[in-house]
Amino acid sequence: QVQLVESGGGLVQAGGSLRLSCAPSGRSINTYHMVGWFRQAPGKEREFVAGISQSGATKYYADSVKGRFTISRDNAKGTVYLQMNSLKPEDTAVYYCAARSFYSNSRSPGDFGSWGQGTQVTVSS
Repeated sequence: QVQLVESGGGLVQAGGSLRLSCAPSGRSINTYHMVGWFRQAPGKEREFVAGISQSGATKYYADSVKGRFTISRDNAKGTVYLQMNSLKPEDTAVYYCAARSFYSNSRSPGDFGSWGQGTQVTVSS
């Protein structure tokens, strides 16, 4: 069974940085048409944060993270990264890696078929 594995979460002060990593087990990440990052804060719905196409040429960002977060992928290593800079307390959430096998520009969580277990990111003020 394919599973996405996230790493890199933790506790950081406001203004700091973290880098999240996502790598699938049991399948090459290169076979996914899109890999994305979502987050879910307590009491809130899961929201799209960033996404990257299979080639890495197309990237998508939520307005709330544009200019602060950067998504990238290293197909040789089979890993997708989310570099998070200038973190704010409102970025605190569980961050999930997700992937889908078909082509679409959808940012809806329901259109991603593979998910990781999530990694906690906490930004203190």
